[in-house]
Amino acid sequence: MIYSGVFLASKERPSILLLVLVLVAAVGARLVAMTLNRIIDRKIDQHNPRTINRELPSGKMNLKESYGVLLVGLALYLVSAKMISDFCFFLSPIPLIVFVIYPYLKRFTPLAHFGVGMGLAMGPLGGFFAVSGSFEHFGVALLLPLFNLFWATGFDIIYSTLDEEFDKKAGLFSFPSRFGKVRALQISGVLHILAFFVLIALVVISLKALIALPFLLLSGFLLWLEQHKAEDVELAFFKINIVVGFSILVMILVSV
Repeated sequence: MIYSGVFLASKERPSILLLVLVLVAAVGARLVAMTLNRIIDRKIDQHNPRTINRELPSGKMNLKESYGVLLVGLALYLVSAKMISDFCFFLSPIPLIVFVIYPYLKRFTPLAHFGVGMGLAMGPLGGFFAVSGSFEHFGVALLLPLFNLFWATGFDIIYSTLDEEFDKKAGLFSFPSRFGKVRALQISGVLHILAFFVLIALVVISLKALIALPFLLLSGFLLWLEQHKAEDVELAFFKINIVVGFSILVMILVSV
């Protein structure tokens, strides 16, 4: 989704260098986010049958090595942000703060899912700032991150249904563990409806192109399908989500 933010802000074709730097920054940020999550949750992962085979609990990687991976990701992210612009480098700590905080949220509140959504919402916003280099048109820029917030929070709730019983036993907070799977999926559905309405606003306010309509409808159908197939988490979370992201990227590309 970070490239969606790039092309949404672009009035002309972005340079290859900028696209590469944005990609490297995204890879670095994702590496930081995932590694922090694994480090912070390593003791929880030791007791969860679904996660016991992850690198740290299984012993495939030790803590020192994981911190090495974290530093590599951090270097990629910060150096790329600095090369893009001083403005992006100045804002670069904000996603890092989100990445540090959200793994802890499940210990205190079911709203932890929104931490995941917030983290993924940073992507398109970062892509927009990489091109704009300022807060100009910031209001329009918020629509795509807001979509990401609702979309990602919704699919994280679907994913968390895999850990409903474990979370209850471990005293962890999630919508499935606190409200039950049925109610949690209903909340996920409402979030995806909100995400679709935000996408409509993006088309009407920012894209203003009829050619965007088929991809808007496709995205809406995929969000519905993700809910319809929520029992098959592998399909809903890992496959349909990818197509949603590509659909929105193409919608923005053909419109701008």
